[in-house]
Amino acid sequence: MGASISDLDGEDEFGETHEINVTPFIDVMLVLLIIFMIAAPLSTVDLPVDLPSSTATPQKKPDKPTYVTIKSDLAVAIGENQVKRVDLVKTLDATPDQGKDRRIFLRADKAVPYGELMDVLERLRSGGYLKVALVALEGVAETAAPAKP
Repeated sequence: MGASISDLDGEDEFGETHEINVTPFIDVMLVLLIIFMIAAPLSTVDLPVDLPSSTATPQKKPDKPTYVTIKSDLAVAIGENQVKRVDLVKTLDATPDQGKDRRIFLRADKAVPYGELMDVLERLRSGGYLKVALVALEGVAETAAPAKP
């Protein structure tokens, strides 16, 4: 085993380096990027519904919104879990850490008849959920066509 100790000029071979090592920073950023790429799709509802469009100004959504969806086959779902209409309020009541004063976002397919939408609204109202917001796609305001004489 050999070792060489040469300190002829007074300079240390293993002196301080004045460069920033960014490799750990890049590793941390890549891990965070992967976490956000995985978590972002999980925070949305992924039921295929053909929503109507609206020109209303979009409102700010809460951190964890509660979506109730009426699909084109008239099936009702909370988030992505399908429920029976009679169990709609019971299932919403069983959701932990959320009370009846939260806002319920109601999504309905274009093909859903008005009576079916009103039936779900009435069930929510009778269950004590009075803050219901209707969800629509953002649309462009159409100019009114001039009336024909």
